Amino acid sequence: MPIARPDSRAYRAVAWIVRHLMFAMCRYDWRGGEHLQQPDGFIAAGNHVTELDALSFAHYIFDQGVEPRILAKRALFDSPVGFALRATRMIPVDRGSVAAGQSLMAARDQLGQGACVAILPEGTLTRDPDLWPMEGKTGLARIALATRMPVVPIAQWGVTEIMPRYGRTLRPFPRKKVWVWAGPPVDLSDLYDRPTDSAVLREATTRVMDAITALLEEIRGEKAPEKRFDLRLHPEYETKRTVYPPVERP
Repeated sequence: MPIARPDSRAYRAVAWIVRHLMFAMCRYDWRGGEHLQQPDGFIAAGNHVTELDALSFAHYIFDQGVEPRILAKRALFDSPVGFALRATRMIPVDRGSVAAGQSLMAARDQLGQGACVAILPEGTLTRDPDLWPMEGKTGLARIALATRMPVVPIAQWGVTEIMPRYGRTLRPFPRKKVWVWAGPPVDLSDLYDRPTDSAVLREATTRVMDAITALLEEIRGEKAPEKRFDLRLHPEYETKRTVYPPVERP
């Protein structure tokens, strides 16, 4: 499968740097690329364990011949990496504000143009003690139900061996094994004509997170906890930047 060929020179330059950096650190096990071949655009949804896995997520999609547009928090656009985010047409998200809806509209517009909008639906690094996906936010469901575009689940594992959750130091050598697998689109068709209320949004979100978790179970060779960690039930973890001990699950 050929890599993507964006028309933006800046995008191509950033992609060249990122691809070589990631290949230098990662020995990839990539599977399921055929599920990304959606001619009319799609949503890619992945799990989020470390700041670095946004790059492995984008790298996988890009090397399947698809140009991803990732939803990223607004603060990153004002950071030293802001130029790269703007050059690669990423979509800023104003989390926790009314302006967050504008990000969703931008994503919908890009999907309508046949793009791949890539989302990490947990909205932040997982707080699960064992690094399993936690409950996702409903922004992805809003886009998926409004556009009726396919949602392709993607699970990744191994990137924490290069940068731990909340880590600040890379451990690039020796190269680490990193798994990135995609599955078939999640079936949300029975929800399209239902009122977009909180129950429907939560159902769509749960289906996507279940699909990601099932892929991750296959990668890790173990079962995820029966109950998914829910940050809404543990607000004390919202701002903590630490490795958490086991907690009582909802």
